[in-house]
Amino acid sequence: MSLIPSFFGSRRTNVFDPFSLDVWDPFDGFFNSSLSTVPSSARETSQFANMRIDWKETPEAHVFKADMPGLKKEEVKVEVEEGRILQINGERSREQEENNDTWHRIERSSGKFLRRFRLPENAKMEKVKASMENGVLTVTVPKEEVKKPEVKSVAISG
Repeated sequence: MSLIPSFFGSRRTNVFDPFSLDVWDPFDGFFNSSLSTVPSSARETSQFANMRIDWKETPEAHVFKADMPGLKKEEVKVEVEEGRILQINGERSREQEENNDTWHRIERSSGKFLRRFRLPENAKMEKVKASMENGVLTVTVPKEEVKKPEVKSVAISG
């Protein structure tokens, strides 16, 4: 017995399992159909392209932090390109499915990801450092020292 009439969807529900109850979604399938014209490689990239990255500027450097749980440092690439471009990319593999497994929900992203940042002119591109610890990628881009303008007093005559 379903709480939602069957003409809203053909998925089976179990009233005794609160996590299996269907809720009718008027947009169900809408976004999938609009993505059907997009190549599969672009869909895979778009699934993980919204990887969240924090960028803060300290007096000494620009610091980027990205959460990448489950990824090894070998699966992530940090590159510096001409034009002061910092690029972070990689790929998260999809878990292998077994024939006897029953999946109830798949929410973790898989596929390729790519983020690019144009750095300000004060960035020392040749001194970029990256480290990965506990699933957090930290990229540090040192800043050039700002030369304080020399101020010279001028005596006023007269």
